Amino acid sequence: MRRRGDGPTTSTVVVEAVLDALPSPTLLIDAGGRVLLTNTAWELATGLLGDDRSRIGVDGDYFALARRLDPGEDTLALVDRLRALSRGECSSVQADYAVENRDGTRWYHLQASRVDQAGQVVVTHTDVTSRVRAERASDWRARHDTLTELPNRAHLHELIDAELARPDRGPVSVLFLDVDGFKEVNDSLGHEAGDDLLRQIATRLTGCTRAGDTVGRLGGDEFVVLCRDCDTPGAEALADRCRASVDRPFELGGRMVRLGISIGIATAPESRPARVRATDLVRDADLAMYAAKAAGRNRVRLFTADLRTAAQRRATFAAELREAIAADELVLHYQPVMHLPTRRCSGVEALVRWQHPSRGLLPPAAFLPVAAQHDLLTPIACWVLGSATRQAVAWREAGMHLVTAVNISASHFSTGTLVRDVQGALAASGLPPEQLVLELTETSLAEDVDRAAAQFAELRRSGVEVSIDDFGSGLSSLGQLVSLPTGILKIDNSLVSFPEGRRSEAAAAIAAVVALGRACGVRSLAEGVETAEQLELAAELGCTFAQGFHIAHPMPAGELAGWLAARPGLFPLPVAG
Repeated sequence: MRRRGDGPTTSTVVVEAVLDALPSPTLLIDAGGRVLLTNTAWELATGLLGDDRSRIGVDGDYFALARRLDPGEDTLALVDRLRALSRGECSSVQADYAVENRDGTRWYHLQASRVDQAGQVVVTHTDVTSRVRAERASDWRARHDTLTELPNRAHLHELIDAELARPDRGPVSVLFLDVDGFKEVNDSLGHEAGDDLLRQIATRLTGCTRAGDTVGRLGGDEFVVLCRDCDTPGAEALADRCRASVDRPFELGGRMVRLGISIGIATAPESRPARVRATDLVRDADLAMYAAKAAGRNRVRLFTADLRTAAQRRATFAAELREAIAADELVLHYQPVMHLPTRRCSGVEALVRWQHPSRGLLPPAAFLPVAAQHDLLTPIACWVLGSATRQAVAWREAGMHLVTAVNISASHFSTGTLVRDVQGALAASGLPPEQLVLELTETSLAEDVDRAAAQFAELRRSGVEVSIDDFGSGLSSLGQLVSLPTGILKIDNSLVSFPEGRRSEAAAAIAAVVALGRACGVRSLAEGVETAEQLELAAELGCTFAQGFHIAHPMPAGELAGWLAARPGLFPLPVAG
């Protein structure tokens, strides 16, 4: 403890003891800023900053020290507040400040209190560097993607909004980038390879942008580039550089992988009548990116107002579809399935339609793509399961014992509710499980074979049959398909509906599928049969079932009985047992 050379008084000794008990470097100053006392912590600090700039002892000028360390306005304001405290105009003074030294930046918390009527003030300096660094690290993590260390979605929107609000700004462009083929890398090489790929892409994009641009990651395989003072031609040039950088092969786990990237561009010009927000600009660039994907992938597209109008129409259409499911506006048409050995109608496939209040009866192609975009495929499938099983029971009670097939989307597997939804529909309708077939396309099946196999197995154990639709059109391996617990392979109509003069090639393809099915104990169904020749070929090659316009078009449930009555040889087969 050091103090001025005057003899100690009782009050001085008390103040000395109090100051010396404090763990932080502390001084007692008078109204003019002159140092009266310093505690041991101050003396042991060897200078507050670790260098000679902060060395000050008794009789030194504390206010001059503060101005020497930082001559800015904040320091001047702090000195004024300390003077006001000395005069009794406030009860305490607190301030956080940073000072640069040879070891980097350190942060301190200053706290000052008035001691007596003479205006003496105790000033304590607490080193809060660890706390500030932890807070800044936490704030950085909250604003950046942990995988690529790029700005994340929230921070990107902050940066874009800040740039759009900047006075006298130039044009601002946003590039929305989506990697083509990323899912295939994840599925084939694993998520570690996928993470490595994302880091490499982030590095390449950062390397090909301008110094003033900002590259961020929205999530998944989506990236955004904020281009400051960049008009549309400049953004297109930058997009081409991004495509070229991603076009070079990536090395992942010793393998070379080539990918593409689809890019959408939206630009806010220098002057607009209404303020543009980051959400608007990113949304517009996102719409343009989807247009690039729809045009064939690995392309660049500019946003136009027509894209927004189309998106609004799709959103309205999706809302109407959601209401249609709840309001029972969907209807089912049924296409008969022929059992070829007996040439009888053994079942039907339930095909959904939408009885739109203003647009009339809509085929699946008119609304299922929108349903897929808005996560409505599973609600539609649940509706179809309930309606189809109830109809099958009604036919059964009328003496028409038909097996009913229902299409299931791949997204239904991912929900984990497929088995429960099927069992619920069967229990509610009273339909025996043996009269229900679930169909999933081969291409959808390839997305998650293991999950599909587990749910297929549980369904088949309950008595429900499982069918792979469009077999021969997908990319899944035969090894995966033959290991699935499935009972029927539906041969894709691209193989069945052969062009004139290609009968032998079609026969070879169909025979191969039939042989594969027999080897695995699976029956085959030829779909898309449109001529008598195609029907006879399917029968000759050993297909168990056939379906197509040559046999019958899809029809409302009420017309099926009349259709069968007009064809006495096509009465439904009796239920086994």
